[in-house]
Amino acid sequence: MGLFHLWTDLSVLAKNFWSYDIKVVDGDAITPGKIILAVLLLSLGITVSRWFSGALERRLLTRLRVPIGGRAAIRALTQYSLSICFALLALHLVNIPLTVFTFIGGALAIGIGFGSQNLVNNFISGLIVLVEQPIRVGDLIEMQNAQGRVVKIGARSTIIRTNTNTDAIVPNSAFLEKDLINWTLSDDVIRCNIAVGVAYGSDTRLVAQLLQEACSGNAKTVAKPAPLVLFSDFGDSSLKFDLYFWIRTEGLMDRRILESEIRFKIEQIFREKGVEISFPHRDLHLSSRAPLEIKMVGGS
Repeated sequence: MGLFHLWTDLSVLAKNFWSYDIKVVDGDAITPGKIILAVLLLSLGITVSRWFSGALERRLLTRLRVPIGGRAAIRALTQYSLSICFALLALHLVNIPLTVFTFIGGALAIGIGFGSQNLVNNFISGLIVLVEQPIRVGDLIEMQNAQGRVVKIGARSTIIRTNTNTDAIVPNSAFLEKDLINWTLSDDVIRCNIAVGVAYGSDTRLVAQLLQEACSGNAKTVAKPAPLVLFSDFGDSSLKFDLYFWIRTEGLMDRRILESEIRFKIEQIFREKGVEISFPHRDLHLSSRAPLEIKMVGGS
């Protein structure tokens, strides 16, 4: 009998807690039971949103050959939109009026208003980035403190995989407030440049031809635009040339590796053709009306 009374008392206590009126707004009472149901429904809705947006990307967008940056943006926007819809549906099913947030917001605005300002700023910036797409997942970007490939654009921040294989976490607002270089915004073709100095007296036409051969013989360079050689300047110690060529790149390190390969090739071709790569030197000219006196001083 004691256990039965204890169970009865606990049931009555739980029932009273479940239906306790915390606040009455527009004739609807807000109870702990409604709040618990709303949280459960919202959690279920967020889980469904993530699953649906992921399935949309894998089964539809991938088959339609949507670029990886576009797939990530559509997935994120779909997930955010569905999460908001499920949140409103959860509030409607448990009869929690939206006007309750006016009361809650007024009570908490002073306490958390300034603290949430940065969070809201980054969230709105993330939405702008996803819609306007100045950067996309898979893009190669360069900022003041980060250089690498965009891995993920989140609600608050973006993850960039750097050349050192580390992850840089950048607030979304930084992409709208600071200078940004996107190497692959329009396409994945970038221009490379190699500067070469040859000795005075070299056959300049031959030098230009050899530079073209060194670049055109590499399979990693693109045919159009074609490599370009410019006789850029008469230097103090060399005739200066600039070799421009274009490559398709998957990483910023690809550019440095290819430039190194072509420099090896240039050095090899110049050595075989007898073209001297210049080095700094100075000619000393002495002018005197009388012969210079030279005195030999021996040891003791």
